[in-house]
Amino acid sequence: MRMTLSGFKILKVRGSLNFLTLVLAMSILSSCGSTKLAYKDLPVDQLYIEAQKSLDRGEYLMSAISFDQVERQHPYSLWAKRAQLMSAHSFYMANDYESAILSAERFLSLHPANKNAKYARYLVALCYYEQIADVRRDQNFTEAALDAFEQIVRLYPETDYAADARVKINLTLDHLAGKEMEIGRFYQTAGEFFSAIGRYNNVLKDYQTTSHTPEALHRLTEAYLALGIIMEAQKSAKVLALNYPNTDWNRFSAELLNQHAN
Repeated sequence: MRMTLSGFKILKVRGSLNFLTLVLAMSILSSCGSTKLAYKDLPVDQLYIEAQKSLDRGEYLMSAISFDQVERQHPYSLWAKRAQLMSAHSFYMANDYESAILSAERFLSLHPANKNAKYARYLVALCYYEQIADVRRDQNFTEAALDAFEQIVRLYPETDYAADARVKINLTLDHLAGKEMEIGRFYQTAGEFFSAIGRYNNVLKDYQTTSHTPEALHRLTEAYLALGIIMEAQKSAKVLALNYPNTDWNRFSAELLNQHAN
C-alpha cells in the first residue's frame, strides 16, 4: 500500500543497503565533504531543498543526515519541524529502523498535535513491523508493531493509515499465533502434552480469528487422545467440524477419532 505525506510517495525499499554503499556513505560523512554539508552557509530553504534532492536520488542515509542539519542550523524555523519528520522517513527508507523510530518519536514528543503526527506514529509502527522475525525467534518486535498499529486505529480510525494498520494487525496476530503453535508442537513432540494444550488454548483464546485456529483444534484432539482424555478430544473435534468442516484438519481429527474408537 502506498501512503503519501505532503506530496511524496512512501515506498518501501526491499532488502538491506549494500555494505559497500554504507561504507562509502559513512566515509563521505567523515570527510571534508561532510564538513561542508554540516556548515554550508545557505538559507534554510536551500538546505532543505538539497536534503530533498538526496532523498529523490535514493541517497537515504545522506538525506536523513541532511534533514537533521536543517533542524540543527535553524531550530526555530518553520522548516525545522518538517525536516524532523523527513529525517525519520529517510532513515526508514535506509532500513535504519532504530534511528527512524528515535526521530519519529522525538517529532511526536515535540509536536503531538501536528497534522503529520499520524504519519509519525504510522512510521514507528512500520519500523517495528519490518523487523518482525520468523516464529522461531523472540516476538518483541511483533508485539510492539501490534501495539503501535492498534494505537493508530484507535486514534485515527477513518484514515488510510488505520485501514493499512488493520490489515497489518491481522498479519501480526497470525504471526503471534504461529509462535504459539510452534511452541505447542515442540511440547507435543517432546511428550509434554499439558504444556502443548496450554499453547493451543492460547491460540483459541487470543488468536481465534487467525489461520492457525483449525490446526490448534486438531492438535488439541491429538493431545487429549494421547492423554486418554477422550471427552475433551471429542469436544475439540466437534468444534473443528462445526466451524471448519471442509479443512484437512477436520478430516485428520475425524480419522483419528475413528481409529481410536476401533
